[in-house]
Amino acid sequence: MNLDLQSVIDQMDDFSLRGIPYFFLIDYEMLKPVIFSLDEIPEDIWIETPLYATQHPSLDIDHQITLKPNPITLAEYQQGFEKILSGIRYGNSYLTNLTYATELLDFDSSLSDVFSLAKARFKLKYRDEFVVFSPEPFVMIDHDDSISTYPMKGTRRADSIMDGKHLLDDKKEQAEHATIVDLMRNDLSQVARSVKVEDYRYFELIKSEASELFQTSSKITGILTDTYRKKYGSLISTLLPAGSISGAPKGKTVEMIRAAESGPRGYYTGIFGIYDGHQLQSSVLIRYLEKRDGSYYFRSGGGITSQSTCEAEYQELIQKIYVPIH
Repeated sequence: MNLDLQSVIDQMDDFSLRGIPYFFLIDYEMLKPVIFSLDEIPEDIWIETPLYATQHPSLDIDHQITLKPNPITLAEYQQGFEKILSGIRYGNSYLTNLTYATELLDFDSSLSDVFSLAKARFKLKYRDEFVVFSPEPFVMIDHDDSISTYPMKGTRRADSIMDGKHLLDDKKEQAEHATIVDLMRNDLSQVARSVKVEDYRYFELIKSEASELFQTSSKITGILTDTYRKKYGSLISTLLPAGSISGAPKGKTVEMIRAAESGPRGYYTGIFGIYDGHQLQSSVLIRYLEKRDGSYYFRSGGGITSQSTCEAEYQELIQKIYVPIH
C-alpha cells in the first residue's frame, strides 16, 4: 500500500512487533514509501534476496543485455562537480555523492529481461518503472538483535589483479572509504550498542558483459538497544538516507546534492527490504535502470572529495553503467 512516510514507519513497527512478514520500499526523498505484507505483494513486483523471493515468471532469455550509454557531457558533469567541490572547500561536506541519469540508446530489452539476467544479491523489479540489481546491503537484523551494515565505497576497473592493489592503495579512495565507515559507525550507534568495524575495506569482483570492476566494502556490527528492538520502521527512518549514497555530514551534504543534481533521485539510492517474521534484510537501490516516458535510463555516480578530479569521477559514473552477469 502507498502511504506517507510516518504511516509506513508505524506499519513497519506494528508488523515487526507482531511478527508479520513484509516488504518495504523507501525512495531517496522519502516521499513515495511503499509497504506490503508478503502475502499481499502485487504480481508486478518481483523480488529476489537471500531471505525471500517472489513467485514470478521464469523467462527464457536468449540474448545478452546490450547497453549503449548516452551520458551527459563532461562539461555538463563539471557544472555539478564544481558546485560540490565548492561546498567541500567551504567546509560544508567532506564527501558528497554526485549522481546522474544516463539515457540508453536503442535499448531492445525489457525490465523483466534485465531482472532475469542480472546476477546480484538483491534484485527488485518494481512494476514497469525500474529494476535494481544491487550488490550493497543496507542493514541486516538477525533474530538475536544483532545488526550489521556494509557500506560500499570505492570502484575501479579490474583489467588486472594490480588494479585491485591500486584501488586499495589509492589515497583518495582510502579517505573516501574511511569517511563513510566513520559515518555509518556513528549512524549505527544511534540504534545499537557495542558498535564495531568487524571487517575493514575488503574488495569484491563484479563482472558484466563489457568489463569487470573491483569494489571495496566494510562490515560494521552492533547489538540493538531496547528502544529499537522490533521497531524496525523507527530504526530504518533514523538511519536514512543511507550514508554511502549521500555523504558526510549528512545534513549539509543532502542540501548540496539537491543543488547540484538535475532533479530528484526518486527511488534511486533509496532502500528496499524484507522482514520474514524473524529477521530483516535491506539493500541500497544502486545499479538501477528505470523506464521513463518510453525511454530507459541508467542511474550512477560516485563520491566526491577534495582530492577528486572531474575527469576521473566522470569516468567512474560511466564505468558503473553495467549489468552484472556472474
